[in-house]
Amino acid sequence: MNLEEMKKFLIDMGEPRYRGEQVFTALHKGESIDEITNIPKELREELKKLLFGGVTIHEKFLSKKDETAKYLFLLEDGNIIEGVIMKYIHGNTICISTQVGCRMGCEFCASTKNGLIRNLEPSEMIGQVLAANKDLGAKDGERLITNVVLMGSGEPLDNYDNVLKFIELINHHKGFNMGKRSISVSTCGLVPKIIELADANIGVTLSISLHAVTDEERKKIMPIAKVYSLKELLGAAKYYADKTGRRVVFEYALVSGINDSLKDADKLFEITKDINCLINLIQLNPIEGGTLDRPSTGRVDAFFAQLHKKGAQVTRRRELGTDIGGACGQLKNSYLSK
Repeated sequence: MNLEEMKKFLIDMGEPRYRGEQVFTALHKGESIDEITNIPKELREELKKLLFGGVTIHEKFLSKKDETAKYLFLLEDGNIIEGVIMKYIHGNTICISTQVGCRMGCEFCASTKNGLIRNLEPSEMIGQVLAANKDLGAKDGERLITNVVLMGSGEPLDNYDNVLKFIELINHHKGFNMGKRSISVSTCGLVPKIIELADANIGVTLSISLHAVTDEERKKIMPIAKVYSLKELLGAAKYYADKTGRRVVFEYALVSGINDSLKDADKLFEITKDINCLINLIQLNPIEGGTLDRPSTGRVDAFFAQLHKKGAQVTRRRELGTDIGGACGQLKNSYLSK
């Protein structure tokens, strides 16, 4: 519920309007109903019958290589989802899931192997942030998570309405108060939803999984490419950048022998040079049972250097949490198989 919905909810329970703000603010601090001590005990007991917690930390894994923490979150219906806390100089970034499973079928992604089970509610997306923030040691509304990326299990734009509600909630100044510029939404390329998100102009960073420079190569690893062409996707990306004034991020996972040649680097520059964008290179993290291999570090270095020489804005994603199943879906699949 947003603040106005919460106020109406409490009024319908026979409570004064201001109780809605008290409950809303407390819940978005990560407090349980029992911890909301500025409301009557009788009301707390009634709320416990009506409101659900949504998300609890089922298991936590800490990387021995870096400070990455991976969470298995348990939902009330027994489903398991994943989240990751990545520590950077500028703060803590959490990567959250937006669906249980995924139906996009990308060849390099473990979270899609069992298909889509269901969409997550906005409360379940918020719940991941609040549970991890509390686990980091936050007290009394302290915000130890500085950035949120919707890049975990699921395709965010396939759960569009709930994702927008999540952004509204986590951005609210009476709630977690996360700035929209600190929120990134990823997509494998749902063109109509990219246009819709641009027209909504909510100011988040759009991150697009590109991963190939021709339709033929993209179709081999991303089924969505059979629905929307690169021309359509790049057109939507430019529309988003021009409409919102925000730089689009193109995620590009380098796959050995498929998209990692210097010719691919040249083509990548050519198809993106007219878009206000950043190219983020990723050295593929192979998944169990997958057919794709990661390129050598030297090949990634050469690809990066080629783009940089041409004047592209390009970065290389740090590899984090590789010893704890850092890539989407790997930890959950391993856990469920056991």
